Amino acid sequence: MAVPTQRVTSRSAGTVQTVLSALRARVPVGLAIPDRAALAARWWALIDAERHALPLWLPVAFAAGVAAWFLLPFASQRGGAAVALAGIGAAALLLRWRPVAALALLALAGMGAAEWRSAQVAHPMLAYRRVASFEARVEAVEIRSDRDQVRLALAPIIGADQSLTMGAGDPPRAGADEPPRPGAGLPPLVRVTMRGGPIAGVVPGARISLRAMLSPPAGAAIPGGYDFARRAWFSGIGATGFPMGKLRIVAPAPPPSGVLAWLAAARAGLQARIVAAVPGAAGAIAAAFVTGDQGAIPLDTAQAMRDSGLAHLLSISGLHIAVVVGGTIFLVRRLLGLFPYVALRWPVRTIAVAIAALVGIAYSLLAGAEVPTVRTMLATLIVLLGMVIGREALSLRLLAAAAMIILAVRPEALLGPSFQLSFAAVIAIVALYESRVGRWLTTAGEDEGFLGRSGRHVASLLVSGLVAELALSSIGLFHFNRAGLYGILANLLAIPWSSFVIMPLLMLALLAEALGLGGLVWPAVGWAMGLLIDLAQAAAGLPGAVLRLPTMGMGSYAMIIGGGLWLALWRTRWRWWGAGVAGLGLGLAFLNVPPDLLVSADGRNAALRLPDGRLAFLRPRTGAFLRGSWGDAVAGDGDTDFASVPGMACSADTCVSRVEIGGRRWRLLATLSRDYVDRAAFEPACAAADIVVSDRRMPMWCRPRWLRLDKTALATSGAVAVWFGDGRIEGANIGLGDHPWRPAVPVWRQRARPVASRTAPSGS
Repeated sequence: MAVPTQRVTSRSAGTVQTVLSALRARVPVGLAIPDRAALAARWWALIDAERHALPLWLPVAFAAGVAAWFLLPFASQRGGAAVALAGIGAAALLLRWRPVAALALLALAGMGAAEWRSAQVAHPMLAYRRVASFEARVEAVEIRSDRDQVRLALAPIIGADQSLTMGAGDPPRAGADEPPRPGAGLPPLVRVTMRGGPIAGVVPGARISLRAMLSPPAGAAIPGGYDFARRAWFSGIGATGFPMGKLRIVAPAPPPSGVLAWLAAARAGLQARIVAAVPGAAGAIAAAFVTGDQGAIPLDTAQAMRDSGLAHLLSISGLHIAVVVGGTIFLVRRLLGLFPYVALRWPVRTIAVAIAALVGIAYSLLAGAEVPTVRTMLATLIVLLGMVIGREALSLRLLAAAAMIILAVRPEALLGPSFQLSFAAVIAIVALYESRVGRWLTTAGEDEGFLGRSGRHVASLLVSGLVAELALSSIGLFHFNRAGLYGILANLLAIPWSSFVIMPLLMLALLAEALGLGGLVWPAVGWAMGLLIDLAQAAAGLPGAVLRLPTMGMGSYAMIIGGGLWLALWRTRWRWWGAGVAGLGLGLAFLNVPPDLLVSADGRNAALRLPDGRLAFLRPRTGAFLRGSWGDAVAGDGDTDFASVPGMACSADTCVSRVEIGGRRWRLLATLSRDYVDRAAFEPACAAADIVVSDRRMPMWCRPRWLRLDKTALATSGAVAVWFGDGRIEGANIGLGDHPWRPAVPVWRQRARPVASRTAPSGS
């Protein structure tokens, strides 16, 4: 068998050489097609030039595997991708293509980490809405002063007296498809939201009794939006709801036991003390600087911080850790230097670094150990280790190591804006200072004077701010549909003010509070925070301060992220290809057309995008959250309702509209009440409508011309977006497949399907 194999190989090689020779003979003079040896030489020369950047792509491959696990909807698809990656990795190992093998196997490891993490947190989830009376232990208390709410994380007590009844709107108990009788118990963790302020005695560890309306965790409010059910799954939450009546404290909370319980109690107490000592929005932001809890920040202040590009100051990350750790090193070295015996005989620098590391870890734990804090603390520890052993840490490799550790332990963090924003900003700045421009900005000239040095520092700040804003703006547009345009100028003032005034004042106030003298320093903290808020509001109020964009497609976002990483991680000239790819992705995002109709997952709320870009809502009392989410999704504002739009007729029971969108007139029928409507009157209205929207289970005889979005259909699809121009329909649950956090659809909700075609009717 060896001879035929050799003959085929020789013939193939001869054919390739013949084709190359023919091509060389036909190309114009001055052009040449390199042979295989030349191409291989160029390839290996490029790899050799980029050998220092190759390890940086290992966490990118791991993250790509994590993303693939979340984006592929069905287990069969995820299994097929895993088999393909394993095959590529094995083949690359046999061919000794070690970089390709490493990337494929790390992507496979990323998929495995996501699968393992999902299995680790697996827990029961409520299948349908219920009214439950139960006893529970309070696990966590989140005070949301901005919304006049308190959120409780409750662990129902097994064996306690529990009674469950069906919620309003659920199916009747009789029949073959009747759901299981209540009483089977509740999920291990339930989140309940209450109106008003905190209740005395309702603290972590307390045992309470309550009656609550519970529902499965809600999915995304719009297709492609943030998936709250996914977050609840990885947080261990199996149901959400609100109490019906007053809570009753069965047993008070015992004294905190254990380090984590003590830290949680200390964080809650410190939060309450700061908010009480510094009133208003200034105190809420001061508490966020110390504990990381942003729940007390008023909505308008938080929005001003985002629109001005200063929202990163509210998340404990690089700036805060750097000030705490750097300040600790400075103070410890100065204090030990006061004693000559210690300064001459002890390793003062090592002691200062060790104490700073412990202080930084304690600060991170006190702040809740969120992703930005953990990422920054990991990077800081590596830097401190480099200082102790006398070596300078490689910044991008440091970030790569921190990303790998976080994703290996919490792969779900990859999809959150916190992880993406924090890493994007730092990667962009580090890549800048490892480039020629960065080295020029940080290298002093031989005869450089004061003016030259000052100008170089100012230019360094401006360029750093510009690069960071470019990295953050695209991510902000994807997650929040808006980005601030004056963030560079605002940060030029806010970062020095926060580093050299606010953070030292906070440290001094906490020290004074421990000595019983906090009242002398907290007013100064409030004054400093007030100036920061004034700066944010002034920047956010400038003309054109906010860029808004409709919901960005996943393909455009992938091009932006991939192009940005290509630009940041490579070192040779081909890195600039990434700028073109990222720019193309951003351009495609700006060409995205927002949906014309939005319908909530329960069918109770709907919004129509008018020709002028405004949103008209079905119900005048649509909640602020849904108004804001849908307004951001279409880059418009909702300031009117269906009844106020010309061409719409609304009664107490229904709204019937004939509006012109996309060059034709559309007839929309939406129900408002649950009152009985006679079939003789309602069936012709259904037949005449293009789309029917209802929070009821519509009977089968209600057959609109195109689309029926009732409670039955929406239980499967989730929130729906409709484009009238091309007849496109997207559901929030369509891409979830069989992921475990996908809302379970009981049998009795799957009897009927929406009467819909794939394309819209041609006219009416």
